[in-house]
Amino acid sequence: MNKEDEVLARVRELYNKMAWLNKLKMEESLKGYTPSEVHCIEYMEENADSNVTILADSCYMTRGAISKMTKKLIKKGLIESYQKPDNKKEIYFRLTEQGKKVYKIHDDLHNEFKERDKVVFEEVTEEQFDSILRFVDRYSKHLDTEIEKLDMQPE
Repeated sequence: MNKEDEVLARVRELYNKMAWLNKLKMEESLKGYTPSEVHCIEYMEENADSNVTILADSCYMTRGAISKMTKKLIKKGLIESYQKPDNKKEIYFRLTEQGKKVYKIHDDLHNEFKERDKVVFEEVTEEQFDSILRFVDRYSKHLDTEIEKLDMQPE
């Protein structure tokens, strides 16, 4: 196996381990909500004035899929829609109090996982972090370019 294949295999394995380890606790604490719904809620809480297009781009989903999801989230009482006084055409979304509770549960879980894994990150030097981040950024930009070439961006 060459270094490139080894890096990709290890990144997949790392991601799968994290997902498996976190899954049980996430499913138990966030019963009744799909991972996509929770991540959509997370994005709305952390980014003001979220609309269907912005959510589709950030969640790597189509506008149609986001439209269906926001309707479900409204029905579940987690988000509400609103319009700005100066723009009656665009519809935006924000969390309700119930949505903020779901966000808080999710955020607390992430903090718990971060605390669990802190021991590894404490051993990483600044130079190592910088090198890892440069690689991840470069790879991410490459994938963005490939997505654009295929015209596979969300509708």
